[in-house]
Amino acid sequence: MNYKKIILKRGKEESLKRFHPWVFSGAIAHIDDGVEEGDLVAVYTSAKEFIAVGHFQIGSIAVRILDFTEREIDDDFFYERLQRAYELRKSIGLIRPDNNAFRLVHGEGDFLPGLVVDIYDRTAVVQAHSPGMHFARNTIAQALVKIADGLIRNVYYKSETTLPYKAQLDPQNDYIIGGFETNIAIENGLKFHVDWLKGQKTGFFVDQRDNRSLLEHYAKGRNVLNMFCYTGGFSFYAMRGQANLVHSVDSSSKAIKLTNDNVELNFPGDPRHKAFAEDAFKFLNGIDDQYDLIILDPPAFAKHKSALKNALIGYRKLNSKAFERIKSGGILFTFSCSQAVNKDQFRLAVFSAAAQSGRKVRILHQLTQPSDHPINIYHPEGEYLKGLVLYVE
Repeated sequence: MNYKKIILKRGKEESLKRFHPWVFSGAIAHIDDGVEEGDLVAVYTSAKEFIAVGHFQIGSIAVRILDFTEREIDDDFFYERLQRAYELRKSIGLIRPDNNAFRLVHGEGDFLPGLVVDIYDRTAVVQAHSPGMHFARNTIAQALVKIADGLIRNVYYKSETTLPYKAQLDPQNDYIIGGFETNIAIENGLKFHVDWLKGQKTGFFVDQRDNRSLLEHYAKGRNVLNMFCYTGGFSFYAMRGQANLVHSVDSSSKAIKLTNDNVELNFPGDPRHKAFAEDAFKFLNGIDDQYDLIILDPPAFAKHKSALKNALIGYRKLNSKAFERIKSGGILFTFSCSQAVNKDQFRLAVFSAAAQSGRKVRILHQLTQPSDHPINIYHPEGEYLKGLVLYVE
């Protein structure tokens, strides 16, 4: 292993000794000449003892650790890590004929920081969140088609919006291997279109799969309102759960079209569903107490710590509006996907909204991300999805 070196300040190796996978820029005493963004570097303590190897980048997180042993980060490394990620998903029963949509790689949770891979049928959608993973994209693509018992035939690279813009990498969204085959995938027996070309993230939010299943069990006979519906995931689960009616709302007309297409895939011509392209607060202001099951799954209100205060105000206002409008005996599914907001802060915002409404509210479930979005036990920052299921009298 002949990588350029990064030397830490005295005592700054303690978090790495606890296997935390980040080195912050303020912990670094010396960087070898010629180190550039995306380079593989070896990290040493102030006493010149090797401690880890990882990808270097400019910014607050200066090194994302790939391994804590002196090993080459080569084709075999990526193959082994990806194969282990696949075996985990297989061992927990996620890969089945009635479920071919799942997350294969969840960054630090799969010991591949800076990398996300979602699988939709036979297509892998790859997102790099670090320059190092961007430079490794072809190696990663080749490994993906070798693992998974030949499951993956196509690899689409989608990182135009996820890489640090200051790195000036000019990533192009395109197929690295294969091409378009189908954009229909299956989740727990329900079909949906995935727009990985122009949709948000990788095209679908697979992180809500378990929570959608839970909602299905509460939907029977209820009037369901799915706010921030995106492509309608909660909506078609509610319909299969025998909801009385399902209304889907999103500010994006493209999202509403996808929602309608997905409902039609599973429940063609079903009159129970209607979709509305409208601002969430405007829609909520215009309704009475006709809904007794409401889903609030907004986009991230805080992508950085600097936006935390405003985000918490936003969550409080949004949930206050839902508490005002939901029918007595109704159930509220409410979520935050903001990594900058921890579960205690989110719960406090929701509690404040409940208190403001003056209604009796009980917690039925506390929700998080599913098993294909694992959290590295040494990296608690990986826990980003938080949710509550509330019974409102």
